[in-house]
Amino acid sequence: MKKSALKWLTTVPVAVALAFSLAACGGGTGATSSGKPTNALAGSDQKSLDKYTTKDVTALDKIDTSKLGLITPGTITVGTLSDAPPNIYIDKSGKFTGYDNELLRAMADKLKLKVEFKSTDFSALLSQVANKQFDVGSSSISTTDLRRKTVGFTNGYDFGYMAVVAKKDSAVKGFKDLSAKTRIAVVQGTVQDDYVTNTLKLEPVRFPDYNTAYANLKTGQVDAWVAPSQQATGQVKEGDGTAIVESVVNTQNFTAYAVSPSNQPLIDALNSALDAVIDDGTWAKLTKQWYPDRVTPKDWTPGSKAAKLP
Repeated sequence: MKKSALKWLTTVPVAVALAFSLAACGGGTGATSSGKPTNALAGSDQKSLDKYTTKDVTALDKIDTSKLGLITPGTITVGTLSDAPPNIYIDKSGKFTGYDNELLRAMADKLKLKVEFKSTDFSALLSQVANKQFDVGSSSISTTDLRRKTVGFTNGYDFGYMAVVAKKDSAVKGFKDLSAKTRIAVVQGTVQDDYVTNTLKLEPVRFPDYNTAYANLKTGQVDAWVAPSQQATGQVKEGDGTAIVESVVNTQNFTAYAVSPSNQPLIDALNSALDAVIDDGTWAKLTKQWYPDRVTPKDWTPGSKAAKLP
């Protein structure tokens, strides 16, 4: 596989040019090309994550919710996305929903706390959580060593796949077909951005959100989209002329909720609530609802090491 950088297009439509501009000035914790290939997903493999997963959790009745450092007492203020079904999106009624957000609602119920969701771009989310503009970040966030320098994380509540989406008649049939000649869409600041830039050593076309990235694939402005498999599944529809051409567990990593690294009490409380919704069957119910065809790996479980699926 070639590792040289993608040359910028000499002529690009306004939508793509705008995405380039947004990527250039955006924040994020993401991809900056280095001199040699690096493992952008370092710290997101199952063995590494074992050291971050807590042995057990505090009993719910021992948690003082008045001492969680919340922006608004009694309410968890959550930064999330509006366009990434089935995990995080706004439905037709204007409600923030999706697997990640509904699970967080159930966890908040265990703590007898309210939840207020606010929309943001992923490229800004982690820095906003670190600066305490949000109490929590909810966005299927893969936990990596690089991201742990910015935010703290709860125990894992899900695991991640990575996908390549392309036109059905495209020569791109998987990761092996990505090269310097491929216009590769990613959402800025995501693990996919890091992976394409720092591991594959290719220069992707960065977009501010999933809808824009996928729209540019459908219109042929880019050749492929490297995306989280969950979001790819939520975007690709019959009649679009596109397909998920490859979907793999790049690392059997976990996704978690992001919290300011200085707010350990909130991390501990959320870990307790996560175990509670695992123990009472809510996690399994929501997982089946939002991922009806997905099989959970036998050697992976959510929550603390003490959590047991019913």
